[in-house]
Amino acid sequence: MPDHAQSSNPAVQTQLDRLAALSPGRDILGLERIAEICDRLGNPQNQFPRTFHVAGTNGKGSTCAFLRAILEASGRKVHSYTSPHLVRFNERIRLAGTLIDDALLASLLAEVLDVAHDLQPSFFEVTTAAAFLAFARTPADDCIIEVGLGGRLDATNIIPAPAVCGIASLGIDHEAFLLAPEAGTPKEPATRIAWEKAGIIKPGTRVATLSYPRELWDVIAGRAAAAGATLFTEGTDWSVEPEGDGFRWSSTSGGIRETLHPRMAGPHQRRNAGLAIAMLHLAPEPRPTDAEIARGVADTFWPGRMQLLGDGPLTAPIAGEHNIWIDGGHNLDAALQLTGFLGQTLARREPIDLVLGMLANKDAAGFLTMLAPHVGRLVAVPIPGHEHHDPADLARIAREAGIERVSAQDDLSSAIRALAADCPARNILIGGSLYLVGQALEINEEWPA
Repeated sequence: MPDHAQSSNPAVQTQLDRLAALSPGRDILGLERIAEICDRLGNPQNQFPRTFHVAGTNGKGSTCAFLRAILEASGRKVHSYTSPHLVRFNERIRLAGTLIDDALLASLLAEVLDVAHDLQPSFFEVTTAAAFLAFARTPADDCIIEVGLGGRLDATNIIPAPAVCGIASLGIDHEAFLLAPEAGTPKEPATRIAWEKAGIIKPGTRVATLSYPRELWDVIAGRAAAAGATLFTEGTDWSVEPEGDGFRWSSTSGGIRETLHPRMAGPHQRRNAGLAIAMLHLAPEPRPTDAEIARGVADTFWPGRMQLLGDGPLTAPIAGEHNIWIDGGHNLDAALQLTGFLGQTLARREPIDLVLGMLANKDAAGFLTMLAPHVGRLVAVPIPGHEHHDPADLARIAREAGIERVSAQDDLSSAIRALAADCPARNILIGGSLYLVGQALEINEEWPA
């Protein structure tokens, strides 16, 4: 499905309107167009500082957030490029630690569109080129780049060999784009996706990974061996061990002496933090100290990932009675991570109430089957501006998954009011889509900074 963006800044919106008119309106994988665009712009991708490149089905954004926080805790100035945005388009590009401002963003988008107008570039290709221009022109010590879709043919993969690659959690998502048959490539969906993600590995690169089922690890190890890359793998070379409300990180070449306490909720975030630490362990000097790593892990915040909403217009109807959490997980791997957190934390004593919206290309039945044991009530809602599962269909799928108390509402605010009016009071989770999570943040006036 295509990306979408609106801006309250007229200059930025003018360029986004130009992009919408030029773009094919869908995701297109391949490096030919981004290579041509970058060549016309003077190849800014060859002018970055020390670079970290992160792929994965889930967790790559959180891994990037841990990387940035740890590097900034050590006094480094860090560029980062992530996707998608939740509320403001500017969230995708951070220059030396600060979100890009509207004036510069509008100027860069105009520059890219001026040179790419005849190429029918995708939304993501133009955004990537604009970010790369900004990174090349703004001094910084490090650069963190999150893969958008897949890896091998993702627009970000135009960069030369980074200092370190990271591969986060692997699962099935976007298979319509990533599973097209190709000679000599794996045909089974999970191994095919592992093969695509490992496509970011370049000759001589150092690569940190999580642990995976053997068949997936073999695919990644094969691609690393073909590139002459060094693998540093969870469970073999490094590990994360829970300790109280934190964890300890250790490796075959030494560990961190103190217990680390992440601000971000969920056991999966410990592993994402562990992956970030592993990447930094592989990086050329300078490396952060143990104290800087501990401070960075404690400071890391990545909006929309098991985030507790504060006081605001959306939470007002249930103030003092419920907590409202948001999480953008939308595929089976994310549902698996989410059920672990719900079982251990939120739904440990009683079920949660779930407000759910999902894009039309997502496996709603599989997602809900995994979450159903933890859900007391479900309210299905639409996702305005995007192709989504009809709320009535989502409600039917929820019943079939075993959730008995199910309803549908026309919008997110109405869903919260309906739950507030229907006792008993419980924790509420808004989820199923990052677009829905972004809407929740916007309504509650909690803009990512």
